[in-house]
Amino acid sequence: MKKQVIEYAGVPVGIVVPEDDRLKFIAVKFHVHDLDEQRFGSTDEVKLAIRDLLSRSKAEPRHV
Repeated sequence: MKKQVIEYAGVPVGIVVPEDDRLKFIAVKFHVHDLDEQRFGSTDEVKLAIRDLLSRSKAEPRHV
């Protein structure tokens, strides 16, 4: 495995780097920072986690 760019909606949001037979996610965009340094089994798992994170953040009420 090599490091790989992870995109969401066509925008690079981070990279994954191999670490102990897993992929460590390194966030490069603030809106996915909650996933920074988490480990995943595949790039598909990373993309699913990003989708879930962003869909949750859109559903949360915003306080002004």
